[in-house]
Amino acid sequence: MPLEEETRLMRLVGQGDAKVYRTLTDEHLRSIVSYAYRLLADRNEAEDIAQETFLRLWTSAAKWKPEARLTTWLHRVAHNLCIDLLRKRRERGSHPVESCPADDRPSGLVERRRIARTVEEAVGELPERQRAAIMLVHFQGLTNLEAAEVLEVSVDALESLLARARGTLRARLAGLREESHGEAHER
Repeated sequence: MPLEEETRLMRLVGQGDAKVYRTLTDEHLRSIVSYAYRLLADRNEAEDIAQETFLRLWTSAAKWKPEARLTTWLHRVAHNLCIDLLRKRRERGSHPVESCPADDRPSGLVERRRIARTVEEAVGELPERQRAAIMLVHFQGLTNLEAAEVLEVSVDALESLLARARGTLRARLAGLREESHGEAHER
């Protein structure tokens, strides 16, 4: 959506247009919940973060300035809320992990889920800023410029975060790659 259109819609939301607000929420909700979930690994907390993000959209719409795309602004708000929650978790010493239901599907699906879970865990173990950079660019589809705006860093700094994160993931997941190639040869 062009920036001019976003500005017009935000003006309407700022004037109390609930229908336009619902339209914007419907358009961006899945992306924000997904981003928060990937950072927090807790569905309930991710939904709470999304709710707070969209509450801020409603309350801030009247003073919104089109300095960035709306999706960038929403991700920045959600990111900051997630970081605050992660810091509170660390202070409390708690790290909830959402359990995955048992999978009774054919073995190929079970293996793919195991691999996906392993990748998710490896991403989850990255330092906060590297994890956020990977999430924004690879999972949320933001450009490097947009992701840099969300994280409030330069594009060069974002690219450095991405490079370090990718290197760490490559090293951590090297065994997974060898496993899958070994199983393919056994069949």
